[in-house]
Amino acid sequence: MKTTDLVATAAANTFRSKTRTILTVLAIFVGAFTLTLTNGLGTGINRFIDDTVSSIGAADVLTVTKTGTGAAASAEPQKYDPDAVSSANTNPGRPGATATVSALTDADIRTIEDLPGVASVSPTRAVQIDYVQVDGGERYVASAGSLIGGQTPQLAAGAAPDESSDALETAIPESLVTPLGFADAADAVGATLTIAVSDPVRTQHVVSATITGVTEGAFASTTSLTTNTALEDALFTAQNTGVPADELDRYASASVTLSSAAAQDVDDAKTALSDAGYSGQTVSDQLGTFKAVIDGIVLVLNAFAVIALLAASFGIVNTLLMSVQERTREIGLMKAMGMGSGRVFSLFSLEAVMLGLLGSLIGAVVAIGVGTAVSAQLGQTLFSDLPGLQLIAFDPVSILVTTVAIMAIAFLAGSLPAARAARADPVESLRYE
Repeated sequence: MKTTDLVATAAANTFRSKTRTILTVLAIFVGAFTLTLTNGLGTGINRFIDDTVSSIGAADVLTVTKTGTGAAASAEPQKYDPDAVSSANTNPGRPGATATVSALTDADIRTIEDLPGVASVSPTRAVQIDYVQVDGGERYVASAGSLIGGQTPQLAAGAAPDESSDALETAIPESLVTPLGFADAADAVGATLTIAVSDPVRTQHVVSATITGVTEGAFASTTSLTTNTALEDALFTAQNTGVPADELDRYASASVTLSSAAAQDVDDAKTALSDAGYSGQTVSDQLGTFKAVIDGIVLVLNAFAVIALLAASFGIVNTLLMSVQERTREIGLMKAMGMGSGRVFSLFSLEAVMLGLLGSLIGAVVAIGVGTAVSAQLGQTLFSDLPGLQLIAFDPVSILVTTVAIMAIAFLAGSLPAARAARADPVESLRYE
């Protein structure tokens, strides 16, 4: 019997007992459906986190602070640190921010620049905004967060502020569009934003900037402006009017761009920083806990799916054992006509694989349909404040791997009945009643 005939015969035999086959396929379907859906959940959430990471920092950029004890690091009373500076408004909304940190100075910046693997260092200047306003309208509280290396903000309209431009540019968050009097995000692009800051003696200074874009809200603060370097410098200068020059040499943190984004090079740079008395984290480090929790949840859900598949495998064993018994004379006739034990084994193994293929394909198709519909509905309701989130996303490679894995489980489950059929004695089988 040719291989093509073997496959065709196996496909035909699969539906000899339609009720038994349907029940077995349904058992496989439950496991395949659950496995596909849970994998899609993990893919969707992790993809959203990866997109968010790319929007607030690149893999080769570290946020560096001086090693020390922050006031928010413990609930216990903390000793006074004369070099502590506030970091509450340093790139607001970024995970891992603390209330105070030990200040970095220009000397620290030069030390970091000399460390191996460091390409450039940009000190982060803390700016406290009093309010923002458009055309004399209502005033709203906002915070400032500058662009860091590799940052690609997620935009609802317009473009990100140009870091290389001398013009004062900013992108406002989507949550401020309507309050500031704009019809929509596109209407805000090109308008002039008035930003007020106060110096140490409470004299208020006003700085005007052009709105170049509107950012979508994700993990970042919903009232955080994204500023370019020129605007950051202007706000910092206005805020520190009258402050002696030697007192301006105090930074909450610094953005360090590495010469390589390779994992080993990033680890080496972190080690060098630690040895020099600093600590550095990528945005991925700061969001790593989220991913670990999500992966753990998906793993547990997948375990339930695997249990369902194991239960289905017993159904495959039962289905094929009954099939072998019902076709005893047929097996004897095939062997008497010269069909080898290997071919008989392959025939029944293929029937098991067919059951696995049917169950996994139906499960995957239904899971994709249900997952897509549920994800779209949740995106418009429960998670409407997280634009760009597709809660359940399906990766073709993951679906293929799941299908192959289920077929492999079906093959293993069918190997016992197939082996029994292959060992059948043709004479005894032909006598079977």
